[in-house]
Amino acid sequence: MAETRRPARQNPPPARRGGTPAAAGAPGAGGAVLTALASLAAACAVLLVALSAGGGLTPSVLGDPGALARYGLPLARTVHDLAACLAVGGLVVAAVVLPHPSPAWTRVVRAAAVGAGLWTVSALAVLVLTAVDVIGAAPGADGFGAQFAQFSQEIDLGRALLVTTVLAAVVATVGAAATTPTGAAWGAVLSVVALLPLSLSGHASGSASHQTAVSSLGLHLVGVTVWVGGLAAVLIAGPLTGRRPAPGERAVDLTAVAGRYSTIALWCFAGVALSGVVNASVRLGGWSGLATAYGALVVAKVVALVLLGAVGAWHRRRTLPLLASSPRAFWRVAAGELVLMAAATGLGVALSRSPTPVPEDAPGVGTVDELLGETAPPPLTAARWFTETSPDLLWLLVGGLLLVGYLAGVRVLRRRGDRWSAGRTAWWVVGCLALLFVTSGGPAAYGRLSFSAHMLQHMLLTMAVPPLLVLGAPVTLAMRVLPARRDGSRGAREWLLEVVHSRYLALVGHPLVAAALFAGSLIVFYYSPLFELALRTHVGHELMMLHFLGTGYLFSSVLIGVDPGAHRPAHPLRLLLLLATMGFHAFFGVALMQGNQLLAADWFAQVAPGTDLLADQQKGGDIAWGIGEVPTLVLVLGVAVAWSRSDTRENRRRDRAADRDGGRDLAEYNAMLARLADHDRAPERAERPGEG
Repeated sequence: MAETRRPARQNPPPARRGGTPAAAGAPGAGGAVLTALASLAAACAVLLVALSAGGGLTPSVLGDPGALARYGLPLARTVHDLAACLAVGGLVVAAVVLPHPSPAWTRVVRAAAVGAGLWTVSALAVLVLTAVDVIGAAPGADGFGAQFAQFSQEIDLGRALLVTTVLAAVVATVGAAATTPTGAAWGAVLSVVALLPLSLSGHASGSASHQTAVSSLGLHLVGVTVWVGGLAAVLIAGPLTGRRPAPGERAVDLTAVAGRYSTIALWCFAGVALSGVVNASVRLGGWSGLATAYGALVVAKVVALVLLGAVGAWHRRRTLPLLASSPRAFWRVAAGELVLMAAATGLGVALSRSPTPVPEDAPGVGTVDELLGETAPPPLTAARWFTETSPDLLWLLVGGLLLVGYLAGVRVLRRRGDRWSAGRTAWWVVGCLALLFVTSGGPAAYGRLSFSAHMLQHMLLTMAVPPLLVLGAPVTLAMRVLPARRDGSRGAREWLLEVVHSRYLALVGHPLVAAALFAGSLIVFYYSPLFELALRTHVGHELMMLHFLGTGYLFSSVLIGVDPGAHRPAHPLRLLLLLATMGFHAFFGVALMQGNQLLAADWFAQVAPGTDLLADQQKGGDIAWGIGEVPTLVLVLGVAVAWSRSDTRENRRRDRAADRDGGRDLAEYNAMLARLADHDRAPERAERPGEG
């Protein structure tokens, strides 16, 4: 019998552009399910062990809610956190890592939508079980429905959990409907916003260092979800990378995807480490806190973070350079890393359920300290206004990153031989330092203690800092430094261009709209409950500073900016717009000086007892009226200088054009004048026919 041979394969596996098999070694559907189950099992196992060790499973002496809350709440919270990671990280990866359109992009976005749906369900379970834990009664007990309604509507913790549930449902809807990177980006932004209410609950809510605890926990949550969920998204997209794209689709290069995620993971690691150290220092109250059960859990989490950092370093040094030739090692290490991340997530949930060495409501704290969320500074003097500090972690990071990133961009330009104005660099450095001073120095320390100090901080934030930053031309620098992508994904440069040319910026960047936002928001903010909300809540305070800094930057950009984006009218109209807006600003100051209606009277009466509130408010109006003169003068000079330079450039352009064409424009203009003169003399010659 003749020997038969297996026929050769007619269709070899599709190859990547580098020539290796498509998605070699990538986990299939079974491997992805196994990794997910292993991650969930590791998280739950570590959670239960840590809770038992940290005392989180000990029944409460008063109002014990039973085993349902003791076991069900942390388990629901673990599923909640892992689902949030998938939603946030998946949408971020779709927005800034993966090419579009591609099957990998679609799969990741749909997985993020599923994660957001699970996030919604688990958030609702967390809300109900937290109410059971707080009320101390089972859901079927008499009066539980009324108590649950009161908890979710009137208690800060309940409201925060309810808002998270609603926002998670919105994220699920946006993720399911997203078909473009812009839709994924909106979903990512909403998902990050949905995380913020969680920073107001748990241990951070009762901290004596409330602002620092809330900011560090918020940063921690964002870093963890992007880090863990981003890796899960890369594993989900893995089997679809490296294939030949169908018509109308983009090729997905696994090496590029892994490299981009590695950069994001490095930033997340730094943010998680920094925020974790800050938050642990608040919760432990000193080195002695490490000797407690809570301290042991903190040490365990630090060990997990160090291990994850070591695995990430291994990825960058060993597996990423060999990814094109032997990707199997990358997938194995990535899957193991995801399981370790899930275990660390369970450890984090256990920490949030374990009693801390420092009581959440520290005894002996005065009323003013409780309202401020930190120790009140000593009485204000001229020297203390410059030397006292109130560090704001969020603005320290923002200002520091803006400063370091700008200087790094200037360094890149100089290394490749390009020039950049030293004056622009100086303006930016001074602006960033001024921003740090206003948000974390004396103005921040005293800005919530009196109306006049608050108004001084506000005027500096909205009128002094923005012009300095605008003169630095950061968008122009970024466009010259940031690399462009060619594979259909959107990096920092692509998203910056998307924002600059967006319809939204075209609307708010219109001179009249920018002026209305800059001046009109004063009335809306100060003569509404928003003012007192910004004084009483940390989130409201941060949003207030972001709004006034943003409107000030937008208005300054319209007047003296050189970056693309804002619509800039002719220079005479800029001066008229500036004078009209500043006139309205001065009118606001005069209204405060002469008015008798106290703003946020309840707040200032509590934090500054014995102060003449009306006199202090009138002093604030004097500051609003007087301090605006100097920035206005600077802006007027800036517009005048820009006007002069514009005329100079136009004259030089005309001179160069005349040199090129021999003064043709001037000759044509003179010829036109001669023709007009001849036309005017024609009737005179007709009346005197005897003349030549």
